[in-house]
Amino acid sequence: MSERELDAAGVTDPALRQAYAWCRRLNARHGKTYFLATRLLPVSRRSAVHALYGFARWADDIVDVGGAASTAEERGARLDGLRLELERGLRDGRTEEPVVRALADTADRFGIDHRYFTDFMAAMRADLAVTDYPTYADLRRYTYGSAEVIGLQMLPVLGTVVPREEAAPHAAALGVAFQLTNFLRDVGEDLDRGRVYLPADLLAAHGVDRELLRWSRDTGCGDVRITAALRAFEALNRTVYREAAAGLALLEPVSRPCVRTAFVLYGAILDAVAEDGYRSVLRRAAVPRRRRATVALDGLTRVCAARLRARAGSGHRAAGCRPGGAARPAPVRGSAA
Repeated sequence: MSERELDAAGVTDPALRQAYAWCRRLNARHGKTYFLATRLLPVSRRSAVHALYGFARWADDIVDVGGAASTAEERGARLDGLRLELERGLRDGRTEEPVVRALADTADRFGIDHRYFTDFMAAMRADLAVTDYPTYADLRRYTYGSAEVIGLQMLPVLGTVVPREEAAPHAAALGVAFQLTNFLRDVGEDLDRGRVYLPADLLAAHGVDRELLRWSRDTGCGDVRITAALRAFEALNRTVYREAAAGLALLEPVSRPCVRTAFVLYGAILDAVAEDGYRSVLRRAAVPRRRRATVALDGLTRVCAARLRARAGSGHRAAGCRPGGAARPAPVRGSAA
């Protein structure tokens, strides 16, 4: 199937095809929710998403997975090396790093602003030194580089039916919503890495600090104060999902099922954390397989409907198609998909 994706995207260079295939494997192995949702995109756009996610995953793994076998200085040196490869790749496409080669090609094809990648690398560098965040505002400054820019990178690939700057705040909010969900789900795992992403002032408002979280993790015992703090963080997270939701209808119709599926599945993670009693200090909550299958089937149904509508209107220039396939802003926005 990856060969079909690359053929549809017009990627012919053998080395570049190998680079995209490597990113696709990273996506399939590490980003199960993203990978499932990506399957709902038009086949010609999937390789670009694999490249964007593959690069983000590669950098994140240097920060996290490499931590068990290397010092912060060594991981910093690896990140610096990746940053230099990124700069070279974005400048002229010359790089020996497969994930950077695919990323640079995607950035060129879709006209993605290079500063989003620079800001992402700065956030990854911060993870080597910053271990907690005093306030929610401090956390949001971090999530700009680690999550908002991911949504902004994706926007040119997904396409919009309005000027891109109108959809951008919602795309950025969606990136943050997903990452805050990860923070809530992975409290215990992040604590083991020496990090607490829940804002210290929110924790303190419920009588929680790092020491209490560590005690809970080490003993396997819950605490009503931790439960209350995680519930409050969930409420914050859901406000960001509401900010993001308005952007679904601003995407090209053929992209909406993909993003809606990711939106629903990540929201289901919040439901799973709540149903597990907010015990994510102790264990990671998971969305039941049946629930994932139901959401995926709904997404597939929406894809089929969107493609049928696109085919029905493909012969009518008034339906919003420019020569070359770029969509005009729709005069009336459709409902959220």
